[in-house]
Amino acid sequence: MGKAMLARHIQYFLAVAEHLSFTKAAAALHVSQPALSQQVRQLEESLGAQLFDRSGRATRLTDAGDVYLHYARRAQQELREGKSAIHDVSDLSRGSLRVAVTPTFTTYLVGPLIEAFHFRYPNITLNLKEISQERIEELLLAGELDVGIAFDEINSPDIEAVSLLSETLALVVSRRHRLAEERSIASQALSAESMVLLSPEFATREQIDRYFRKHEIRPQVQMEVNALGAVIEIIRRTTLSTLLPARIALAHDDLVAITLEPERLQRTAVLMRRKEAFLSAAVRVFIELVKEVSSDL
Repeated sequence: MGKAMLARHIQYFLAVAEHLSFTKAAAALHVSQPALSQQVRQLEESLGAQLFDRSGRATRLTDAGDVYLHYARRAQQELREGKSAIHDVSDLSRGSLRVAVTPTFTTYLVGPLIEAFHFRYPNITLNLKEISQERIEELLLAGELDVGIAFDEINSPDIEAVSLLSETLALVVSRRHRLAEERSIASQALSAESMVLLSPEFATREQIDRYFRKHEIRPQVQMEVNALGAVIEIIRRTTLSTLLPARIALAHDDLVAITLEPERLQRTAVLMRRKEAFLSAAVRVFIELVKEVSSDL
Protein backbone atom coordinates (compact mmCIF):
# COMPACT_ATOMS: atom_id res chain seq x y z
CA MET A 1 0.00 0.00 0.00
CA GLY A 2 1.49 3.37 -1.09
CA LYS A 3 1.98 6.21 1.38
CA ALA A 4 -0.78 8.38 -0.14
CA MET A 5 -3.14 5.39 -0.06
CA LEU A 6 -2.20 4.68 3.55
CA ALA A 7 -2.89 8.30 4.54
CA ARG A 8 -6.40 8.02 3.06
CA HIS A 9 -7.02 4.65 4.72
CA ILE A 10 -5.97 6.13 8.09
CA GLN A 11 -8.28 9.11 7.54
CA TYR A 12 -11.19 6.79 6.78
CA PHE A 13 -10.44 4.48 9.71
CA LEU A 14 -10.31 7.46 12.12
CA ALA A 15 -13.64 8.81 10.81
CA VAL A 16 -15.40 5.48 11.43
CA ALA A 17 -13.71 5.18 14.86
CA GLU A 18 -14.93 8.67 15.75
CA HIS A 19 -18.53 8.28 14.56
CA LEU A 20 -18.84 4.52 15.26
CA SER A 21 -21.03 4.45 12.17
CA PHE A 22 -20.07 3.87 8.53
CA THR A 23 -23.06 5.97 7.41
CA LYS A 24 -22.12 9.02 9.52
CA ALA A 25 -18.42 8.69 8.71
CA ALA A 26 -19.16 8.53 4.96
CA ALA A 27 -21.33 11.67 5.24
CA ALA A 28 -18.60 13.52 7.17
CA LEU A 29 -15.99 12.54 4.57
CA HIS A 30 -18.30 13.26 1.62
CA VAL A 31 -17.76 9.78 0.16
CA SER A 32 -20.20 6.97 -0.54
CA GLN A 33 -20.68 4.35 2.15
CA PRO A 34 -19.65 1.41 -0.15
CA ALA A 35 -16.42 3.25 -1.04
CA LEU A 36 -15.67 3.86 2.64
CA SER A 37 -16.40 0.22 3.58
CA GLN A 38 -14.15 -0.99 0.77
CA GLN A 39 -11.24 1.24 1.92
CA VAL A 40 -11.59 0.06 5.53
CA ARG A 41 -11.69 -3.58 4.37
CA GLN A 42 -8.52 -3.02 2.33
CA LEU A 43 -6.83 -1.61 5.42
CA GLU A 44 -7.97 -4.60 7.50
CA GLU A 45 -6.64 -7.00 4.83
CA SER A 46 -3.28 -5.23 4.69
CA LEU A 47 -3.01 -5.39 8.50
CA GLY A 48 -4.32 -8.95 8.74
CA ALA A 49 -6.74 -7.96 11.51
CA GLN A 50 -10.38 -6.93 11.86
CA LEU A 51 -10.60 -3.36 13.17
CA PHE A 52 -14.38 -3.02 13.57
CA ASP A 53 -17.05 -5.33 14.92
CA ARG A 54 -19.97 -4.89 12.51
CA SER A 55 -22.09 -7.76 13.90
CA GLY A 56 -24.31 -5.76 16.29
CA ARG A 57 -26.63 -2.85 15.59
CA ALA A 58 -23.81 -0.43 16.36
CA THR A 59 -20.31 -0.46 14.89
CA ARG A 60 -17.65 -0.97 17.55
CA LEU A 61 -13.86 -1.08 17.60
CA THR A 62 -12.38 -4.53 18.11
CA ASP A 63 -9.44 -4.93 20.52
CA ALA A 64 -7.13 -4.73 17.50
CA GLY A 65 -8.95 -1.59 16.30
CA ASP A 66 -8.55 -0.02 19.73
CA VAL A 67 -4.79 -0.62 19.65
CA TYR A 68 -4.49 0.65 16.05
CA LEU A 69 -6.46 3.83 16.91
CA HIS A 70 -3.61 5.14 19.08
CA TYR A 71 -1.06 4.73 16.27
CA ALA A 72 -3.41 6.03 13.57
CA ARG A 73 -3.97 9.25 15.53
CA ARG A 74 -0.24 9.70 15.99
CA ALA A 75 0.37 9.05 12.28
CA GLN A 76 -2.27 11.61 11.27
CA GLN A 77 -0.71 14.17 13.61
CA GLU A 78 2.74 13.58 12.13
CA LEU A 79 1.38 13.89 8.60
CA ARG A 80 -0.15 17.26 9.59
CA GLU A 81 3.16 18.36 11.09
CA GLY A 82 4.96 17.25 7.95
CA LYS A 83 2.67 19.50 5.93
CA SER A 84 3.39 22.37 8.36
CA ALA A 85 7.13 21.79 7.98
CA ILE A 86 6.88 22.00 4.20
CA HIS A 87 4.85 25.21 4.31
CA ASP A 88 6.79 26.86 7.12
CA VAL A 89 8.72 29.90 5.96
CA SER A 90 11.44 31.32 8.13
CA ASP A 91 11.00 34.90 6.89
CA LEU A 92 7.74 35.11 8.92
CA SER A 93 5.93 36.84 6.05
CA ARG A 94 3.10 34.38 6.64
CA GLY A 95 2.29 31.55 8.99
CA SER A 96 -0.17 30.84 11.73
CA LEU A 97 -0.06 30.15 15.42
CA ARG A 98 -2.55 28.48 17.80
CA VAL A 99 -2.20 29.65 21.39
CA ALA A 100 -4.26 29.02 24.53
CA VAL A 101 -4.07 30.63 27.97
CA THR A 102 -5.81 29.96 31.26
CA PRO A 103 -8.26 32.74 32.19
CA THR A 104 -6.25 34.78 34.71
CA PHE A 105 -3.54 35.49 32.12
CA THR A 106 -6.05 37.16 29.80
CA THR A 107 -6.27 40.09 32.20
CA TYR A 108 -2.63 41.18 32.32
CA LEU A 109 -0.31 39.05 30.13
CA VAL A 110 -2.24 38.66 26.88
CA GLY A 111 -2.53 42.43 26.21
CA PRO A 112 1.19 43.31 26.23
CA LEU A 113 2.08 39.98 24.59
CA ILE A 114 -0.28 40.37 21.62
CA GLU A 115 0.63 44.05 21.26
CA ALA A 116 4.32 43.16 20.94
CA PHE A 117 3.70 40.12 18.73
CA HIS A 118 1.38 41.89 16.29
CA PHE A 119 3.74 44.88 16.05
CA ARG A 120 6.72 42.67 15.16
CA TYR A 121 4.98 39.95 13.13
CA PRO A 122 1.81 41.49 11.63
CA ASN A 123 1.51 38.81 8.90
CA ILE A 124 1.23 35.85 11.25
CA THR A 125 -2.36 34.76 11.86
CA LEU A 126 -3.03 34.16 15.53
CA ASN A 127 -5.76 31.95 16.96
CA LEU A 128 -6.07 32.63 20.69
CA LYS A 129 -8.23 30.62 23.10
CA GLU A 130 -8.98 31.10 26.79
CA ILE A 131 -9.59 27.62 28.23
CA SER A 132 -8.84 25.45 31.26
CA GLN A 133 -5.38 23.99 31.87
CA GLU A 134 -6.75 20.46 31.47
CA ARG A 135 -8.16 21.34 28.03
CA ILE A 136 -4.90 23.04 27.00
CA GLU A 137 -3.02 19.78 27.71
CA GLU A 138 -5.59 17.75 25.74
CA LEU A 139 -5.32 20.04 22.69
CA LEU A 140 -1.50 20.15 22.82
CA LEU A 141 -1.37 16.34 22.86
CA ALA A 142 -3.89 16.14 20.01
CA GLY A 143 -1.75 18.50 17.90
CA GLU A 144 -4.53 21.13 17.84
CA LEU A 145 -2.52 23.77 19.72
CA ASP A 146 1.05 25.01 19.30
CA VAL A 147 1.59 26.70 22.65
CA GLY A 148 -0.21 26.95 26.00
CA ILE A 149 0.34 29.32 28.93
CA ALA A 150 -0.77 27.89 32.27
CA PHE A 151 0.74 26.67 35.57
CA ASP A 152 3.52 24.26 36.43
CA GLU A 153 1.12 21.52 37.56
CA ILE A 154 1.31 19.45 34.39
CA ASN A 155 -0.30 16.03 34.23
CA SER A 156 1.16 14.59 31.02
CA PRO A 157 4.81 13.45 30.67
CA ASP A 158 4.55 14.28 26.95
CA ILE A 159 4.33 18.02 27.62
CA GLU A 160 7.37 20.17 28.32
CA ALA A 161 7.22 23.45 30.22
CA VAL A 162 9.39 26.56 30.44
CA SER A 163 8.99 28.79 33.52
CA LEU A 164 7.82 32.31 32.67
CA LEU A 165 7.04 34.19 35.86
CA SER A 166 6.08 33.79 39.48
CA GLU A 167 2.57 34.96 40.24
CA THR A 168 1.36 35.99 43.70
CA LEU A 169 -2.30 35.80 44.62
CA ALA A 170 -3.60 38.47 46.98
CA LEU A 171 -6.86 39.53 48.60
CA VAL A 172 -8.42 41.82 45.98
CA VAL A 173 -11.02 44.40 47.04
CA SER A 174 -12.56 47.61 45.72
CA ARG A 175 -11.28 50.99 46.92
CA ARG A 176 -14.52 51.32 48.92
CA HIS A 177 -13.87 48.14 50.92
CA ARG A 178 -13.13 48.50 54.67
CA LEU A 179 -9.69 46.86 54.13
CA ALA A 180 -8.72 48.99 51.13
CA GLU A 181 -6.07 50.95 53.07
CA GLU A 182 -4.35 47.81 54.41
CA ARG A 183 -1.03 46.72 52.91
CA SER A 184 -1.26 43.13 54.22
CA ILE A 185 -3.69 40.77 55.95
CA ALA A 186 -3.07 37.72 58.13
CA SER A 187 -4.26 34.63 56.24
CA GLN A 188 -6.30 33.57 59.31
CA ALA A 189 -8.31 36.80 59.02
CA LEU A 190 -9.70 35.58 55.68
CA SER A 191 -12.17 33.43 57.63
CA ALA A 192 -14.04 36.65 58.45
CA GLU A 193 -14.31 37.65 54.80
CA SER A 194 -17.39 37.39 52.57
CA MET A 195 -15.99 36.32 49.21
CA VAL A 196 -16.74 35.79 45.55
CA LEU A 197 -14.47 33.12 44.04
CA LEU A 198 -13.92 31.55 40.65
CA SER A 199 -15.80 28.25 40.42
CA PRO A 200 -14.05 24.90 41.09
CA GLU A 201 -13.25 24.07 37.44
CA PHE A 202 -10.56 26.79 37.45
CA ALA A 203 -6.95 25.89 38.31
CA THR A 204 -6.84 29.13 40.31
CA ARG A 205 -9.71 27.95 42.52
CA GLU A 206 -7.98 24.60 43.14
CA GLN A 207 -4.88 26.46 44.31
CA ILE A 208 -6.97 28.75 46.55
CA ASP A 209 -8.80 25.80 48.12
CA ARG A 210 -5.47 24.06 48.81
CA TYR A 211 -4.22 27.21 50.56
CA PHE A 212 -7.43 27.39 52.62
CA ARG A 213 -7.09 23.75 53.70
CA LYS A 214 -3.42 24.12 54.60
CA HIS A 215 -4.08 27.16 56.80
CA GLU A 216 -7.48 25.98 58.08
CA ILE A 217 -9.21 29.03 56.62
CA ARG A 218 -13.00 28.89 56.26
CA PRO A 219 -14.18 32.04 54.48
CA GLN A 220 -17.83 32.75 53.70
CA VAL A 221 -18.00 32.04 49.98
CA GLN A 222 -21.15 33.93 49.02
CA MET A 223 -20.75 33.65 45.24
CA GLU A 224 -19.02 31.33 42.80
CA VAL A 225 -18.60 32.57 39.25
CA ASN A 226 -17.25 30.87 36.12
CA ALA A 227 -16.01 34.05 34.41
CA LEU A 228 -13.09 36.15 35.59
CA GLY A 229 -14.55 39.36 34.16
CA ALA A 230 -17.68 38.82 36.25
CA VAL A 231 -15.62 38.35 39.45
CA ILE A 232 -13.86 41.67 38.78
CA GLU A 233 -17.19 43.45 38.14
CA ILE A 234 -18.69 42.02 41.37
CA ILE A 235 -15.66 43.20 43.39
CA ARG A 236 -15.95 46.68 41.87
CA ARG A 237 -19.64 46.99 42.73
CA THR A 238 -19.93 45.26 46.14
CA THR A 239 -18.10 44.93 49.46
CA LEU A 240 -17.17 41.32 48.70
CA SER A 241 -13.51 40.35 48.38
CA THR A 242 -11.71 37.71 46.29
CA LEU A 243 -8.34 36.03 45.80
CA LEU A 244 -6.72 36.75 42.46
CA PRO A 245 -3.24 37.51 41.09
CA ALA A 246 -2.04 40.86 42.49
CA ARG A 247 -1.18 41.96 38.93
CA ILE A 248 -4.89 41.92 38.02
CA ALA A 249 -5.58 44.55 40.70
CA LEU A 250 -2.66 46.65 39.41
CA ALA A 251 -4.31 46.69 35.98
CA HIS A 252 -7.49 48.27 37.44
CA ASP A 253 -7.44 51.69 39.14
CA ASP A 254 -10.46 50.91 41.32
CA LEU A 255 -9.07 47.63 42.75
CA VAL A 256 -6.55 47.06 45.54
CA ALA A 257 -4.36 44.00 46.21
CA ILE A 258 -3.66 43.18 49.87
CA THR A 259 -0.72 40.85 50.54
CA LEU A 260 -1.38 37.61 52.44
CA GLU A 261 0.87 37.05 55.47
CA PRO A 262 2.85 35.20 56.70
CA GLU A 263 2.82 32.70 53.81
CA ARG A 264 2.02 34.07 50.38
CA LEU A 265 -0.03 32.18 47.83
CA GLN A 266 2.36 31.84 44.89
CA ARG A 267 2.48 29.80 41.70
CA THR A 268 4.67 29.60 38.62
CA ALA A 269 3.35 30.43 35.17
CA VAL A 270 4.76 28.22 32.41
CA LEU A 271 4.80 28.04 28.65
CA MET A 272 3.76 24.54 27.54
CA ARG A 273 4.46 22.60 24.34
CA ARG A 274 4.10 18.99 23.32
CA LYS A 275 7.49 17.26 23.40
CA GLU A 276 8.76 16.37 19.93
CA ALA A 277 6.23 18.73 18.26
CA PHE A 278 7.38 20.44 15.07
CA LEU A 279 8.77 23.88 15.96
CA SER A 280 7.72 26.31 13.25
CA ALA A 281 9.38 29.70 12.80
CA ALA A 282 6.18 31.35 14.13
CA VAL A 283 6.25 29.20 17.30
CA ARG A 284 9.98 29.91 17.83
CA VAL A 285 9.57 33.70 17.73
CA PHE A 286 6.41 33.55 19.86
CA ILE A 287 8.23 31.58 22.59
CA GLU A 288 11.07 34.12 22.65
CA LEU A 289 8.60 36.98 22.83
CA VAL A 290 6.60 35.42 25.70
CA LYS A 291 9.83 35.08 27.71
CA GLU A 292 10.74 38.69 26.95
CA VAL A 293 7.32 40.16 27.84
CA SER A 294 7.05 38.01 31.01
CA SER A 295 10.44 39.22 32.26
CA ASP A 296 9.23 42.86 31.93
CA LEU A 297 6.10 42.33 34.02
